[in-house]
Amino acid sequence: MLSVDSLLQPIDLDSMRAKLADGGCSSSSCGSSAKPGDMDAATWEKIKDHPCYSEEAHHYFARMHVAVAPACNIQCNYCNRKYDCANESRPGVVSEKLTPDEATRKVITVANEVPQLSVLGIAGPGDACYDWNKSKATFENVAADIPDIKLCISTNGLMLPDRVDELAAMNVDHVTITINMVDPEIGVKIYPWIFYKGKRYTGLEASQILHERQMIGLEMLTSRGILTKINSVMIPGVNDEHLVEVNKWVKERGAFLHNVMPLISDPAHGTHFGLTGQRGPTAMELKALQDKLDGGAKLMRHCRQCRADAVGLLGEDRGQEFTKDLLPETVAYDASKREAYREIVARERGDHVAAKQEAIGEVRAADSAGTLLVAIATKGGGRVNVHFGHATEFQVYEAGPKGIVFVGHRKVEQYCEGGFGEDATLDSVIGALEGVELVLCAKIGDCPKDQLAAAGIAVSDAHAHEYIESAISAEYQARFGASDIVLTA
Repeated sequence: MLSVDSLLQPIDLDSMRAKLADGGCSSSSCGSSAKPGDMDAATWEKIKDHPCYSEEAHHYFARMHVAVAPACNIQCNYCNRKYDCANESRPGVVSEKLTPDEATRKVITVANEVPQLSVLGIAGPGDACYDWNKSKATFENVAADIPDIKLCISTNGLMLPDRVDELAAMNVDHVTITINMVDPEIGVKIYPWIFYKGKRYTGLEASQILHERQMIGLEMLTSRGILTKINSVMIPGVNDEHLVEVNKWVKERGAFLHNVMPLISDPAHGTHFGLTGQRGPTAMELKALQDKLDGGAKLMRHCRQCRADAVGLLGEDRGQEFTKDLLPETVAYDASKREAYREIVARERGDHVAAKQEAIGEVRAADSAGTLLVAIATKGGGRVNVHFGHATEFQVYEAGPKGIVFVGHRKVEQYCEGGFGEDATLDSVIGALEGVELVLCAKIGDCPKDQLAAAGIAVSDAHAHEYIESAISAEYQARFGASDIVLTA
């Protein structure tokens, strides 16, 4: 039986083919059971391998962003586009800008080396629809060389209505729009100025223009069947309560997903909000708002607020492996690794979905009103497969009457470096796990386990390499359910 962990290691193509032959899975159709019952086949085909549009897909598939669009036409109080920041992970930050030709060479190189790659996105570091000629040239080049890669673009929406026809013509079927307000009075607190049709606008007029253009662009995309994800930055005291109204507006206009992200605010970043002391939300404040939005536009909760040059699975960034100085002068695309990987993942996803459905059924069958917030140390594949001390983030799930629901992630400093753990780092990890009652990991030492227990957080490494939902179900039943529950079809 293929181990999902083997999918996440450097991949040997001959080994892949042998495993496929042994398993009898000859096409990606063997994973079709992963499609949600309430989703039409056409939409599922668009999102099934897109790690941002499908929470389930992000366990298996990678994205990459190419930084070809540095120019921007608005100023946001939370943004400072910086370069040469290899260790800073947030939107708008890149280590190096690329020309369309350099970007194409990089995409082909990554596609040959990272078979998990399924999506190419342009997310700035400025605005991809404003710096349009570079974005368009990059997409046209890549589509000619790698026709099976999904193309995705992120924009503030100001120039989006002017680009929709061209996006549709290039088969770009995923667009992300950052919409932080539908009330221009609130927009004044977020946007100092915009640049539109050769003129700079400020104040209420700037916010009104931006709002109108965002709504027009969203409606145009919906009418053409292009899936839209709305990003909203949660800014406490500015737009946090207002995002309920934003969620309502974008749902009415056909948005596929709404992604509410926490403000990243640090004076070191040089943003207006960072320098003026505007705080970001706590993890539990973010969760409370997301819970409040439940029932509105479908929420994305697995966003990692990626850099504009990110490469790899969500939660990891391999960008420094593919800097311009490391790229070959000439490179030809080899589709074989990506094709083999997709076939292996199709079988694994079928197994995972079956295990997930069983685990959710077990939690519901416990017939308990109790809830359990669980943090998982994972490197992907939908399994508990990372040592506690090696984790740089935890995926957080809530088990309860609704079943098992992914609710977000918590970034942390790696506790264990060179075999030793730092008490100060462990304190910061404990702080990041606010509200979490249980941590599941592949392994943990006695010292951090005891300190977590003293902080009221239980830890278990008894479910190493199990599917996440199966491990959570076992722990939930141990706390709230009868041990002899038997499910019937």
